[in-house]
Parts: sequence; C-alpha cells; structure tokens
Amino acid sequence: MEGMDVDLDPELMQKFSCLGTTDKDVLISEFQRLLGFQLNPAGCAFFLDMTNWNLQAAIGAYYDFESPNISVPSMSFVEDVTIGEGESIPPDTQFIKTWRIQNSGAEAWPPGVCLKYVGGDQFGHVNMVMVRSLEPQEIADVSVQMCSPSRAGMYQGQWRMCTATGLYYGDVIWVILSVEVGGLLGVTQQLSSFETEFNTQPHRKESPVP
Repeated sequence: MEGMDVDLDPELMQKFSCLGTTDKDVLISEFQRLLGFQLNPAGCAFFLDMTNWNLQAAIGAYYDFESPNISVPSMSFVEDVTIGEGESIPPDTQFIKTWRIQNSGAEAWPPGVCLKYVGGDQFGHVNMVMVRSLEPQEIADVSVQMCSPSRAGMYQGQWRMCTATGLYYGDVIWVILSVEVGGLLGVTQQLSSFETEFNTQPHRKESPVP
C-alpha cells in the first residue's frame, strides 16, 4: 500500500462513520423525529437496516410500504386542565398533569391506545398511561402523576398518543414547567384536591324539619 495515492471521498468516509453503533442510534432518533414520532425505535431500525442505514431511502421505504396499509387515528390537543404554561411549582413536588384531548377523526380509536413520553424532561418514573378508546369527536381528560425536578428552572417534555402496535399519532402534547423555590402549585389543582378530600369526609344526616 505504501506509495499509493489514496484519495478517499469525504462523503464516503461520512457514510462509513454512520455504521458505528452510536451513529445508528443517532440515525434512529433522526428518523423517528422526521416521521413526527409515528414509529417506535424498533420500527425505525427495521426500515434503516432494510435500506443499508440510508436515512432518505428509509423514509421513502416507510411511506412506500406502510402508508397504504395504515389507518392512522386522529387526536387533537384541546387544553391544559392542570399546570398550564407559566404556572410555577416548587422543587421536588408531586403533582398531577392533566390534558384535555379529542378524537378529531371520523373513526373510533382502536383498543389498547396509550399516552407515551417521547422526549425532553420526563418528570418522574411514569412514561406511559393507558387511554380508553374514544369515539369520533369525543373529548376526554388524561392525567399523569409527575414530580418536579430538584433544581429551579424552565423544563419541558413531550408526550404522544400511541397505538398498541407502536404507531404514534395526533398532536405532540407538551409539559412546560417552571420550577421555582416558593412556587405555588396551580390553584385549580389545589382546589380540586381540597374538594376531593372534603367530599370524602363523612357527612352527618340532618334530621328533616317537620
């Protein structure tokens, strides 16, 4: 090999460098992001492997092979019910995050759908909650038990609806959290907790007035 004038194409070198395990993980993440989290990492890896880890070809293959056979459910984010944007929470505090969502499609959701954590800050150990199958245009509230980080600052995480087969669908749902020492948990949540506690207290029956 000595004395040979080897001129390696930088683009070729870049392609070879994408074959490492770390780079495969990067490609999977990028593929998932470009598809708007419609596919789980295992599904992304399948299409990337099938196209020799060529991102553009894998995306083409996904739409060629999958799209005609997929009936994607529809979901629209309606509003934050608890912990709206701008509300502050003290560090290391348990809270319940509730979103209002709607089946904005013409068909009922399939059984076994769930809301899954997909990126950003997770706020605790819960990364998935099951959601009942909503009828067309039906609205429901979905809640996740969370815990605020120990350090003050602004935090955000993303969640998405997912079918039992791993297909992500609908709007990306955000958690935007302001953690402040001395911060107040959302007034709506405090009142709701108080009301629940109050309503579970035993009530004395009043004697009917003659």
